[in-house]
Amino acid sequence: QVQLVESGGGLVQAGGSLTLSCAASGRTSRIFGMGWFRQPPGKEREFVAVISRSGGYTNYTDSVKGRFTISKDNAKNTLYLQMNSLKPEDTAVYYCAATGRGYGYIGASAYDYWGQGTQVAVSS
Repeated sequence: QVQLVESGGGLVQAGGSLTLSCAASGRTSRIFGMGWFRQPPGKEREFVAVISRSGGYTNYTDSVKGRFTISKDNAKNTLYLQMNSLKPEDTAVYYCAATGRGYGYIGASAYDYWGQGTQVAVSS
């Protein structure tokens, strides 16, 4: 099994920045792809960004391109999401996810392991 624990959420003003972290533990050798998803209030969970095991491949949803950066530190088994120029529409619970199927998946159903989520609130 793989355990994922997110941290770093909070309340920030529009235009501000936050960095989310996701610490992975357990059988991390099973992980081939990781990603960040978010669930805005009253909406479905949606894809934000994904990264390959090596970190050499990344992909972002259009609404965060140029503002968010996904990265990972394999030595620390930690995934990051640097969020800049935050907007009120970025308000959501952010989830870290991992899959052993491969990398690049933007559908939530492809991910086997999920964190508990961390709240990000952006005020206008």
